This record gives sequence, structure tokens and C-alpha cells, in this order.
Amino acid sequence: MKWLSLEAVASVAYKEFLHIYRDRRVLLLVLTLPPLFTLLFGHAFETGELTGVPSLLIDQDNTPRAQEFIDIISKNKTFQWRHGSPETKDESNLLGHGVRAALVIPAGWNESLENGDPKPLLLYVDASDINTADAVEGSVRQSLGDFQLKQRDRMIETLPEEVFELGKQLPVQIRKRFVSMMEMWSVDRKLLYNPKSRVIDYVVPGIIGLILQLLTVTLMACTIARERESGTLYQLMVTSLRRREIVIGKMLPYLVVSVFLVLVIMLVSGWHFGVAFHQLPALALVCLLFLLCSLGLGLLISAFSRTQTQAIQFSVFFLLPVFVLSGAFAPLEQLPTAVRYVSELFPLTHFCRAFRLVNMYDAGLQFYTGDLVILLAGALITFIGAVFLLRRIEQ
Repeated sequence: MKWLSLEAVASVAYKEFLHIYRDRRVLLLVLTLPPLFTLLFGHAFETGELTGVPSLLIDQDNTPRAQEFIDIISKNKTFQWRHGSPETKDESNLLGHGVRAALVIPAGWNESLENGDPKPLLLYVDASDINTADAVEGSVRQSLGDFQLKQRDRMIETLPEEVFELGKQLPVQIRKRFVSMMEMWSVDRKLLYNPKSRVIDYVVPGIIGLILQLLTVTLMACTIARERESGTLYQLMVTSLRRREIVIGKMLPYLVVSVFLVLVIMLVSGWHFGVAFHQLPALALVCLLFLLCSLGLGLLISAFSRTQTQAIQFSVFFLLPVFVLSGAFAPLEQLPTAVRYVSELFPLTHFCRAFRLVNMYDAGLQFYTGDLVILLAGALITFIGAVFLLRRIEQ
């Protein structure tokens, strides 16, 4: 006896293909959502640079030096400045002013710089978004550093000649140390794996994985549930078809459609966002195992759901934590240790990790073998689970 009849699988697959083709709503969903979501998600993560933060700038010092600092920080693209009156008293009311940050140059700031006891600038930041708050503060400090460097160079240029004559009398080693302390120390940065520092290159695996899992799990979850609701499931059960043939026949059309969607998403990402894809055979293997695992999950959900509504509810229940805990858009290292262990249960976690290791790090097979094994195990477990549940239905 053959373990599997290709003719039987083909008949079930053909039936499922017909259903996809005849259901115009599903067909429209499959053809339009992937490229549309790719464009939406891609533009949302196209750049990692924070720009255009609405901010309020209040100059209470009103001196040429303060204006010089304002000219420097006004060129900082992080901010979209609105200038407030020096008499403004409620500068901390960011919500009332409709801004995310407020910078106040206090009265007497220029005089304090001359006296060697500089007053600090007052920066009010909306900390509801921690990442934005840190970026805003860092940008202010950068502009202040540029201003301070410019002031230092000007001070050195205006020093009396006697100071330089006295400096020549100092030992050479002390003069070298003094020069070193006066110069800005630097870091020679060399960017690896993502030299263009583009967020879109990092999140592309997450975009591909989320779109595929959203469609495959949801659509696949409705297949057997739909058969059960229409009464055709029991008709399939009493035929000569084996349970594994039904399961594979159900999965095959969605696998073909999903492979097509992967190509569409990668073409849109490459054409519109300039994302480069490397080691295509390895990427194809990663995507195939992830698709099998996702389709198996959808089929497993479908097997124990009584109705299509239940299937969709179970799918949403599974997908919600995946969006946040899979590392699709942020490194897993940012999550607490206990939550990271939970994230390892999700196929998308291993897909994103393996995809990035291949595409960004140009890593060898030994670096992501574990993720491939987990994806393969997930596909087998869900497939066997769906077959087992179908046997129980038959009984």
C-alpha cells in the first residue's frame, strides 16, 4: 500500500484551488494585501532617523550668543521649531502648546558662559515615547556640542600673544597633553552588516513574515472549518482518501499561493525600497520551512475549530502576541529574559533570525541550523496534529 497517493492529493488540491479562484473576496485579499502592506510597512520603517518633531523654542536670554546657538540648532532636522515669546510661563505644558519638546534658553545664559559657571538649558520632553525622548535629548546635546566647539575655537583665536609665549615655555609632553585635551576625541566607526543604517533592511523579514503569517494562518484556519460548516467534511471522510492526503491536499494550494506572495513582496521591496537579497537558495529554504510551519498551524487551528468564526478567533489570538514578541521590528534583546523564552515558541521568531543571518550577515548554515530545525519540527508537529484531529473527527 502506498503511504501517499499523488492522484488523491492532487484531487483535493484541485478542489481547494477552485474554491480560492471562485471566492472573489479571498482572491482579492490575497492579490492586493501583500503588496499594499509591503508599501505601508516599508514606508513606516524606511528610515531610522527621527525628523520633524514639533518643538517649542523660547529665548529668554536674547543675546547674540544665544542667537548663534539658535542658528545652529535650527538646522537640526530632528526638530520642527516654533518660537515662543520670552514671557511664556507655561513652557512645560507641551500638550497645550501642541509640541513634543520645549527648549528654553534661560535669561543670563550668555553672562554665565562668560563667568565660567554656565547655566543649563531647560529641556522639557514628552517621555510617553521613550525612544523619541532619548533621540530628542541626544539631538539637543549634539547641537550644543557643535556650538561649544565653535565657541572654543573662537576663544583660542582671540587669546593674547602672551599666552602663547608662556605656553612655549611648558615642557613638550605637557603641551601635547593640553592640545589633546582641547581637541575633540573621536571614534573611527565602521558599520558592518547594514552599512547604510537603513531600518527597512532590518525589518524586511518581519514585514514578509507578518504578511505571510497573517494570510496563511487565517486563510488556512478556515479550510476544514468551512468544510465542517457546509457539511462536506464528512463526505470527504467517507471517501477512500487518507487523512494525510486530505491534509496535504488542503495545504498544497496555499503553499503555492504563499510562494507567489513571497516573490511579490520581495520584488516590491527590491524595486520600491532598494532592498537587496542575497543567498537566494538559502532564503528560499528559510521561507519554505516557515510557510510549511505557518500553514500547519492554520490547519491545526482549523481542525479543532467548529466554525469559521472560531477559526478566525483562534488565529487572531495566536497572531496578536506574535506581532510584539517575535523580534520582527525590534531586537529580542530589548525584551525581558522570561519573555524572550516565550518568543522562541513562535515560528516568526526563527524565520526573522534565520532570514537576517542569511541576508544581512551572509552567515553560513551552521549559524541558523537550529532555527531551520525548529521550523521543520513545527511543520511536522502541526501536520501530524491535524491528521490526528481528523482521525478523531472520523471516530
